[in-house]
Amino acid sequence: MQLEKKVAVLYGASGNVGRALARGFAREGATVFVTGRNLPAIEALARQIVADGGRAEAARVDATDEAAIERHLDTLLEKVGRLDISFNESGIAQEGIQGIPLLELSVDAFMRPVSHYLRSNFLTARAAARRMRARRSGVILMHTPEPARLGLPLVGGMGPAWAAMEALTRSLSAELASQGIRAVCLRSTGLPETGTIDTVFDLHATALGIQRRDFLALVESRTHRQRSTSLAELTAAAAFLASDAAGAMTGTVVNLTGGLVAE
Repeated sequence: MQLEKKVAVLYGASGNVGRALARGFAREGATVFVTGRNLPAIEALARQIVADGGRAEAARVDATDEAAIERHLDTLLEKVGRLDISFNESGIAQEGIQGIPLLELSVDAFMRPVSHYLRSNFLTARAAARRMRARRSGVILMHTPEPARLGLPLVGGMGPAWAAMEALTRSLSAELASQGIRAVCLRSTGLPETGTIDTVFDLHATALGIQRRDFLALVESRTHRQRSTSLAELTAAAAFLASDAAGAMTGTVVNLTGGLVAE
């Protein structure tokens, strides 16, 4: 197993991506601490992982609350003595942000994702790294979709927010890799298996005057594979990147867009 004896904390784990990665990390042998604002959903996830033979614990943590993040990691270290992997999938509702032309978007709506995603990922990465450096080992993972790299319409402040997350990955690596702490971002397409992308694609389809299925087909036609990234593909890549086998990979964005972004 790739992550045997590793300890992982996942923020925003009540969503489809967080759930998939938590279960995937657990299958690979990691002890997973799943967090989010929706405690019943997080607790259900932890019970499911344990029922499947894994090790998991749930806690309510707002990934933009500095004090809550710090308290939770202190508790985690008291229990298991180490932290190896930090993954942040905390997000915000997209209504009022995407599907609106920039010239019609309020400054508050534009700045909302920039403020949330940068604050959340900085706080969780900083808190994790402060604890990882004692053992000179650890991995900080982030996740962005293709608008982080491509100039796409009607994404509001999300494109700049995702691009800034990728820049933050590089900055973290520049300062921390010499201390044994890697930082890597996974960039996928939108994930049709998630509820969030249903909402996002509806917003874009409505703005363009087409059906959601037609918007999905348009997006997928621009990939080399003619299909979107799957949750299983994202999970497999994340487990590998969190493992010691990926020890040379840091300060980079791993391209899982299937050719939608060709680099």
